Amino acid sequence: MIELLKGAFSEKFIRKRLLYTLGLILVFRLGTYITVPGVNAGAIQEFVNSGLFNLLNTFGGGALQNYSIFALGISPYITSSIIIQLLQMDVIPKFKEWSEQGEVGRRKLNQATRYLAIFIAFLQALAISFGFNSLTGTDLIINPGVSTYIKIAIIMTAGTMFVMWLGEMITVNGIGNGTSLIIFSGIVSRIPQDLTDIYNTQIRNAGDEIVQSTIFVVALAIVFLLLVVFVIYMENARRNIPIRYSKRAVSSEEALLPLKVNSAGVIPVIFASSFMMVPQIILGLFATENQNATWFKVVNTIFNMQEPVGALIYVALIVLFTYFYAFIQVNPEKAAENLQRQNAYIPSVRPGQETENYISYMLVRLSTIGAIYLALISILPILASSLWNIPALALGGTSLLIAVGVGLDFTAQIEGLLSKTSYTGFIYEYEPKYSTQDK
Repeated sequence: MIELLKGAFSEKFIRKRLLYTLGLILVFRLGTYITVPGVNAGAIQEFVNSGLFNLLNTFGGGALQNYSIFALGISPYITSSIIIQLLQMDVIPKFKEWSEQGEVGRRKLNQATRYLAIFIAFLQALAISFGFNSLTGTDLIINPGVSTYIKIAIIMTAGTMFVMWLGEMITVNGIGNGTSLIIFSGIVSRIPQDLTDIYNTQIRNAGDEIVQSTIFVVALAIVFLLLVVFVIYMENARRNIPIRYSKRAVSSEEALLPLKVNSAGVIPVIFASSFMMVPQIILGLFATENQNATWFKVVNTIFNMQEPVGALIYVALIVLFTYFYAFIQVNPEKAAENLQRQNAYIPSVRPGQETENYISYMLVRLSTIGAIYLALISILPILASSLWNIPALALGGTSLLIAVGVGLDFTAQIEGLLSKTSYTGFIYEYEPKYSTQDK
């Protein structure tokens, strides 16, 4: 990694892109400390360590804790992207048509995603402002009223639009996927605070048991490092299916169809988290008047991931969404058609329907392992927090998967740029020093 960064900063082209990326991320981080006008951010400090608040706050890098203009972060855009992807599956024929039109269709889908993200951001800003204001006993919003809520929602929506623009600029002029890097920066920025919380709860206040607490923290750090290594290994794990081309002169030429063990990526965990969070946000609107009602307690227990029932539902949703999204990412029917169009085939498997069935069979087997892996990574931090009273970590579950995935992708892109500059230098070095006329 050190050699990679050293090589990247030694190349002017890559160094310029790196500094541009860091500059825009710095702008985002500064914006997370600008509180929305008309809001008393100190009124929500008591909810900082609650499950729902902590997850939203972690993705925004503490922006929600400060109730800043970037409090919503990039989450409305992610939600919008997921919805648009689902609508392409024969739900809206126009979207499916656009998805098959190449670059032109992709631009239309991106525009639809942006518009939907603005709408979602406005509704989400209204919901969390009204919900948290109800929970804090009208202390969050200084002068509550319809006009005040609309003004706050507009400001927070504008902040989300600006964050979306920052992400696009990083993608175009920087290095890596801008949206992912913004989320990554928010997650990483929470690590120092989490380490401080662990030190205060486990060591500083340990008293006579300070030795045992220190050993526990060291063991926790070792387990966490092993968990990171395990995530890196699983994210790179894949099953290579050999491919042969019938019309090529060399029939033994090797070609591969790689299928990742975790083809769905982190999307199933985000889906499951969103599914569990939405009812909690809605419940927050009724918390003041119905906090002691039986139905409120039952529903709150079902959708609370800290409770056994909620944790089981959370795991079940991750497994279901893993299978579902894996078949969206790797469409066996399209894969079989592409192979047949290229006069390619899988050895011992007939082209057409048998190839589609074989790819589906392999995808189910791999997704079974991927679902268990995602569920395990997501539930372990929750169990650890419940059993040993450990503060909710920024790099826990969903955040860890995102951080590792973005880190691997960022590293791969830098390596690709370095390889590109190496080939450019090679071509330039061996370019003839004379013209045709000089001969």
